[in-house]
Order: sequence, then structure tokens, then C-alpha cells
Amino acid sequence: MEDFGIYAVFGVNCPPQRLLSAEGSCRVSVAVPPSVRQVVLFSSGPWEERICVNAELNDADRMPITIGKLTPYNKCLSWEQWEEETWTDSVTLDVTLEGGNLVKAGWSEPQLMVAVTEYTPKDTVAPLGARELNSKRKRERLTEDGEDDVESRATKRGEEENICPNAAVEKKTTPVRKARGQSKAGQKLFSGGGEATKTKGAANGAGEAQGIVGRTPPQSAARTKSKQAKTPTQAATPFLSPSGRWGQTLCPIDAHTAILIGGQGSRMHFCKDPMWKLCTEDMSWVAAETLAEGPTPEARIGHTAIYDPDSHRIFVFGGSKNKKWFNDVHILDTQSWKWTMVEAQGKVPPLAYHSCSMFRGELFVLGGVFPCPNPEPDGCSDSLYIFDPNLSIWYQPIVTGDAPSPRSGHSACVMQQRKIYVFGGWDTPVCYNDMYMLDLGLMEFSAVKTTGKAPSPRSWHGSAVLSDTKFLIHGGYNGNNALSDTFIFDTDSSSWTEVTLPQLAVPRAGHSIITTETDASLRFQEVGEEVAAGTIGRTLLVFGGGDNEGNFYSDLTTVTVEELLAAI
Repeated sequence: MEDFGIYAVFGVNCPPQRLLSAEGSCRVSVAVPPSVRQVVLFSSGPWEERICVNAELNDADRMPITIGKLTPYNKCLSWEQWEEETWTDSVTLDVTLEGGNLVKAGWSEPQLMVAVTEYTPKDTVAPLGARELNSKRKRERLTEDGEDDVESRATKRGEEENICPNAAVEKKTTPVRKARGQSKAGQKLFSGGGEATKTKGAANGAGEAQGIVGRTPPQSAARTKSKQAKTPTQAATPFLSPSGRWGQTLCPIDAHTAILIGGQGSRMHFCKDPMWKLCTEDMSWVAAETLAEGPTPEARIGHTAIYDPDSHRIFVFGGSKNKKWFNDVHILDTQSWKWTMVEAQGKVPPLAYHSCSMFRGELFVLGGVFPCPNPEPDGCSDSLYIFDPNLSIWYQPIVTGDAPSPRSGHSACVMQQRKIYVFGGWDTPVCYNDMYMLDLGLMEFSAVKTTGKAPSPRSWHGSAVLSDTKFLIHGGYNGNNALSDTFIFDTDSSSWTEVTLPQLAVPRAGHSIITTETDASLRFQEVGEEVAAGTIGRTLLVFGGGDNEGNFYSDLTTVTVEELLAAI
């Protein structure tokens, strides 16, 4: 039987090279040659008791550019320079094996492979060691990247519209990508910051070198500054609960279980722990990435995940990762715990920050950001696409009426299984607070005229259905700040009502909100009230998000639906 091994291919002309073996070190660091623009990592042989292989592609400052994980069910990873915005000529690949009969020798001091065998032209520069690469990068920055070049690149990027909201250079009303040369400390979740942000980032640079893994936000509307937790850099340290993140999905699959997928944390790093199972009975987390067989979705944010109770499947669609955009459909069967990737017919563009609703077994995808060819800025969509899982086909329905303008970061709530209410979102340079309704019987859009105090314009807010006629909007981002307010909309009266609860007083955006059934008798006993045993109540759960001040949350906030409705 073939021995277990971890192999890497550096560039299109390079043969596979063995990095880890069954009896060797469990950790290795490889200086990637400057001429290499693609890296493929894969396993071969029986995994046996081995759990996973953690991989990091780091820059010269040992800051992760991107991360990934090999498992017995996901045995290959690949990276390409043009997909990773911060890839430079000084890249290091760190690989760590977890589980099995590990050889401890070399664990504390990882093996450094200074040379990588390449099949390249004779005049290609030989690969350098990690320290040499660091010095070379610094020298090149001093000689090639002057201030004028950095400023021109920042200006060019700052002019792009509707692009993945990962970081910002200057104060903007919409998110922009990070320009090369920007400080990695003090980054904000969304655009904004100006000179004050830059100054704060420089002052806190040393203390924030490791960034924020995730935290429980302060329970007040006022933002407070506290010491930041360091990001665990050793793969051997297990996560006991999800790390702080935004842009993830939290998808309930039954009365007691929800599945967390994806997300991005501090310094634009995609989460090393992308999949978790939440038990809502005791609010406990279980790492779930290795529980399911089959090809897991690649790390991403801005995707959607929706559960079909009839087929017991979760459908994951779209999203983005740095400059990579997705229009793939992944399905997780929650009974067999197996992932499959759909080979769908029909056309749907790569989309992120769209909405996805389930109606009669089909996925209704509306709006979102899509990539435009350079030098055009990324654009927002106003199109409606439908995916039929039975036929594995995408199609566009004929829709009449007054449709919403192009937007992304909006919310969509299915009410009474016949109407989709669409609220808010943004399209550079405007944030919206308008409301539209799609009649699923007539396939007709109409603008909803509302009364009462409506939420201010926002995107990346959270929404949840509370009853047959009411849904909730909480938090979001208004182009400058994260928000903490909460509103309930009544579809019968088309009226808004603002509610104030201490549990929902923390500014956040890019968070997840779901409702789940709970035993009301147990909950009300805690506050001294009597409720008949077995009475089923509903609870609102709020997870994660960020505050646009560099904090990414990993907390789980709960509020009873009864309490929310009583506050109206």
C-alpha cells in the first residue's frame, strides 16, 4: 500500500515534490521561488488516523496571504498569484500535519526547504531562503515602489466601484479593496477611516500585529477599546468555537441545529475554521469541516446558504475570495453528510452579496455584485435568476412590475410562502432604505409604500422572519459606520416600528441572524414565569459581524421572539 505523503507542485513545469511523509516531520516551511506563480498542494496515500493538513501561504513578514486545509475528503488545494492580491516575490508555504502518529522531532523548529527543484529556463533566479527573501523584498520596495507609485495605485483602486468590501484606503461611502502598501494594522471592515484611521493604525501597529481572532462585543452602544486577542498561529491549537468573522452564513437545518459556513476575519484573512455546527439547545459549537465527505466549498464571503427542508439539503451559491468570484452551487446533504458540486446548465454570473430565497424547492437569486472586465468597475445586478435543483438548471423568469434598482448587500424575506420582501442594499455611491415586494404567484414586483419610522439607508444588515406578518431588520453599514438599531416591519399594515433592546445594542454589520425553536417552559422558568411544559417558543440568534473599527465578533446573542414582539 502506498505510504501517506503531502506533495506540492510549484509552477506548471515542476514535477510533484514531497513535503511531508508518514515517518518524517509533521511541519515544513518552503520558500517559494520568485518565478513561481502557481502552487498546488495535495495528499497521496491512506490518511488513517490523520485529521487534516493546515496550509498557509505567507508573505515576507510572515503574514498569511491565504489559508487552506486538506482533509480526507478534500485532498487538493491550489493558489494562483493573480487571484491573491498580496502575493509578492517573497512567498513562503507553511504546511502542518495534524493527527496520526506524529513525529515530534522538528515540531518546534519547522524544517526549512531553501531550494525547490524547478524546470525553468537557465537564467531564472535561483530560489532563496526565507531570510534572504525578506531582505530582497525590502530592497525592491525601496528601489521600485516609490511614494508616487503607491499613491497612484491607491488612487486607481479607490476609483473602482462596487467591489468586494475587504478594506479601504481613504474615507469612502462604499467599500474598496486594499491598495498595495497599505498598513496591515488598524484595517477597517468596510471603507472609511481617513487620516485618523491611518494614524491609529500606525500607533497600534505593534500591538495589532497578530490581529483579532474574534471577541464578544461590549454590551453597549458606545464603542470601547480593549486589548486585542492574538491570532493563534499554531495549527495544533484547536478552535473551541468559531473565530471572529463577517460575511459568513448561518443556516438552520432543524429545530436544534444550524450550520455556519465561511467568513473572513481580521486583516482580510479567510477563516481557518470555515465550518461549524451549532447546537441551539445548549448553544454549543462543534467543528464540522471534517464531518462531511466530498469536495467542500472553497473559502469565501458574500455567499448565500439556504436549507431545503423537503430534501434535507443546504445549497451554497456564489460569493467571492479576494479577486476570485464564484457562481458555483455546492450542496450538503445533511442526512448523509456529503458535499457535491453541481454541474448546472444555463448561465448565471458570478455574484456576491446577493440574496437567495427558497420557494417551492427552487432558489431565487436577486441582485448582488458581479465582476466587470478591467478597467471597468465592478457592477451591481438587478436581475433575478432561478435555480431548479431537480433539473440542475439556471433560468431567468419573466418578471413584470416596478423592480428594484441594481443593488447588493440587501435582505430578502419570504413571507407567507408567497411574497419576497426586499429591503435596502447599496450601489455606488448610494445606500438604500426602500422596500420592494415580489409576488411569487404573479411574478410581479411592486414598490412598497411604508409608514412609521423606517430604517436609515444601509447594507449588510441582518434580517429574520418573526411571524407570518412580521420580519426584523438589525444593524448594517451606512457607508461610514456600523449600525446597532433594530426595526420590525408589519406586512399587514406596511408599517415600520423601531424597537430597543439591550441585547441588540452593539453596532455590527456582515453578521448572521436566524430564528430557531426552543423549549419556552425552560426559558421562562429562568425568569420566574410559569409556562406549560413542552411549550415551544422561538429565539432570535445573532452571530458575528464587525464594527468597522477593526473588531470582528464571534459572540452569539439570543433574544426571544416574544420579547421582540412585545417591544413593538
